[in-house]
Amino acid sequence: MTAIKPTLLTDDRVGKHGLEADLRDSVHRELTALRRAPDSGNETVANNLGAMLQRVADSSLHEIERLVHELQSLRDLLETEGERVQREIAEYVQLSKSSMQSTKIIAESLAQWKSVADKHRA
Repeated sequence: MTAIKPTLLTDDRVGKHGLEADLRDSVHRELTALRRAPDSGNETVANNLGAMLQRVADSSLHEIERLVHELQSLRDLLETEGERVQREIAEYVQLSKSSMQSTKIIAESLAQWKSVADKHRA
């Protein structure tokens, strides 16, 4: 059996490397326990190795499920924000049209007043 050198682990278990650090710790503990266990047969070692791999796989699956849930939440947020932005754009378009119409009416009224004022001066 080849010796596995333990890697230096940081105390930062919350960041993106937290799962990797937890897996490294788990595998290191399991391999240390397997090395210390008396040789009682290949079947016991295989069972222990199988159990260790199952725990590692379970940790990985749990992390994948968490990430999928987080991505689904982000997708929902993006959809909601996209709908909100579309509503605000539609409101802006309506406000812009109303402003243009109001400006046109005011300009036409001023033009009429100016022509009436010009007729009175003449």
